[in-house]
Amino acid sequence: MWTTVYMASGYEKALEIEKLLKKEGFMVKIRYFSKEGGEELYEILSPQFEAEDVHEAMIELGII
Repeated sequence: MWTTVYMASGYEKALEIEKLLKKEGFMVKIRYFSKEGGEELYEILSPQFEAEDVHEAMIELGII
């Protein structure tokens, strides 16, 4: 099952995060979530079993 590990503001930022995490060897994908004002939000998703490791990688990479 896929789970949301991060909410990115804007499609370009979501793609950048997806690329970084895939380079680290994680299975991730992005999905449009909503639009708030003029800002689009995208979910960064990973398999539930990898979510904790993805969070740790995001901290190490300076994403969060």
